[in-house]
Amino acid sequence: MPEGPEIRRAADEVEKALQASTILEVSFAFEVLQEYESLFANSEVIRVDTKGKAMLIRFNNGYTIYSHNQLYGKWYVRKSYNYPKTNRQLRLAIHNEKKSALLYSASDIEVLRDEEVDFHPFISKVGPDLLNEQVTVPGLTERFTSTRFRKRKWTSLLLDQSFLAGVGNYLRSEILFVAGIHPELRPIDCTSHQIEKAAEAVITLMNRSYKTGGITVDEHLAERLKAKGEKRPQYRHFVFNREGKPCRVDGTEIKKITAASRRCYYCPTCQAKEGV
Repeated sequence: MPEGPEIRRAADEVEKALQASTILEVSFAFEVLQEYESLFANSEVIRVDTKGKAMLIRFNNGYTIYSHNQLYGKWYVRKSYNYPKTNRQLRLAIHNEKKSALLYSASDIEVLRDEEVDFHPFISKVGPDLLNEQVTVPGLTERFTSTRFRKRKWTSLLLDQSFLAGVGNYLRSEILFVAGIHPELRPIDCTSHQIEKAAEAVITLMNRSYKTGGITVDEHLAERLKAKGEKRPQYRHFVFNREGKPCRVDGTEIKKITAASRRCYYCPTCQAKEGV
């Protein structure tokens, strides 16, 4: 499932393809939305926002197209009316003279008036989006230690979109590793230093993954690992999907557990539970 950084990168592509160019046609696969198609002819895309794993395409006619990729949705940006060869089902198509933005397989698509966006059931409940909003370390530490969140396990908290928008499974493991936090702990169990490190890790790793297309290790480590012959799937993460392999910091064997019904990876030494 794509996480926040992947959706923001897709939004960048869609925005670049559609912004400041007259829309020729918008078509929806779902009959309930087809009555809106004529609204978008001759309009323009102002910008494309994200809220976690949701995308908001803002038009100059007072309307916004909301979409959520869920598990299988995928955006394609192609030359105008040039459809890819795929077994996926086309759900939304937006065309201008030069480009087409095509959303396949997603089923969560809505047309909203601009004033309705903030009241949408998902948008109204989702937490801050680090890739679309100004988020600070002090602001995050305050959120982590708030009465609402401090007694919940990090492993479920980080996947809760009402806590933080866009964090998914690989980022969860990577954030906890960089912060030195054991998967079984809660914010209330952690030191102030760990809380601050967690806030820094969230901001750093979300932005790094966005800029690199899903790589969470730092640039220097990635270059060293590539020089040793490791391929991208092998070097891209600190702990995620590396069960049984040595920790990149101290060589301890990486462990895998199931947390919140999803796989989670950690280093028993770097993320020791004892002494907290």
